[in-house]
Amino acid sequence: MKSDLALQTYGADASGMVCGFRFSPMLAGQPIDADEVIDWFREREDDTGITAKDAGEFLWLHFNLAHSASERWMRTQLELPETFFDALREGSHSTRIEHADGALRAVVNDVMFNLEFIPSEIATLWIYANKRLIVTARLKPLRSVDRLRASVREGEIFRSPAELLVHLMRDQADLLVQIVRRTSADVDRIEDRFLSQRPTQNRLDLGAMRRTLTRLQRMLAPEPGAIFRLLARPPRWLHAEDVQDLRESTEEFSVVLSDVSGLIERVRLLQEEITSRLEEQNNRTLFTLTLVTVLVMPINIVAGFFGMNVGGIPLAENKHGFWLMVLLVAGFTGLTGWWAFRRRRER
Repeated sequence: MKSDLALQTYGADASGMVCGFRFSPMLAGQPIDADEVIDWFREREDDTGITAKDAGEFLWLHFNLAHSASERWMRTQLELPETFFDALREGSHSTRIEHADGALRAVVNDVMFNLEFIPSEIATLWIYANKRLIVTARLKPLRSVDRLRASVREGEIFRSPAELLVHLMRDQADLLVQIVRRTSADVDRIEDRFLSQRPTQNRLDLGAMRRTLTRLQRMLAPEPGAIFRLLARPPRWLHAEDVQDLRESTEEFSVVLSDVSGLIERVRLLQEEITSRLEEQNNRTLFTLTLVTVLVMPINIVAGFFGMNVGGIPLAENKHGFWLMVLLVAGFTGLTGWWAFRRRRER
């Protein structure tokens, strides 16, 4: 439990900010701390001090909500709308992107960052974006955010907060593609074992895969529809290139979700086929047991009759009585076996 807490608060400063970057239209993002963020906003309160070079600047601030100071600092220094903080506190984590008051508010779900890369562990990212600022906040580390930070540190240039959001969505789609590919490879392995008539013990694995994919599909499926609704009436500060990038990334994400649906259907069919084969094997085993019971029934009946301690047992005085009973029992057993196998062939 201590290690989990350390992982959740790793890298955050006193304000709860995990990282911050200042972007210019033609320059790569530069790291910025909480004090520099305050100075940056203070300088822009008076537009006369802003040069043409600085007019296109914007900030990306990423916060750790597990830090007790993060929400308080955002309230006092960033002047974010109350609806953003309401979204942080509400219980619903369903994916959605909304346009209100000239800004974008989004709730997206993504795979948590961990060394084992377990896709069933999903966390939520809250986003607020306007012309000069994009704020992201999470409770647990996310892989897509980590990849975006790496891209910024490698010198990638972003022209606007919307392009940063598009990059985040594409990283999210890439992670989903990796999950689909890995799961598809595992399904291929199980299917090969099944088709080669080798025994397989992967029914539980298939069930876990199906539950994980279904959960991912349920949580991520609303995202393309929400973005398409946003593109119908985009904010005025979105560039035409941003709108086109959003549309293309959403189409790519829709294709990945379609692949997830196909993989879920494939896992379901494989589960049904494995279940059908197991039922067939169980029926065959039950038939064998039933056949053995039928074959030994004449012997049990004769043994029961001749084992009675009463007088008048037939063939008791005949010196060939034993062999006559053996022939009688063998005849009945053979007749019963012939009848049972004939019924099996007819079926």
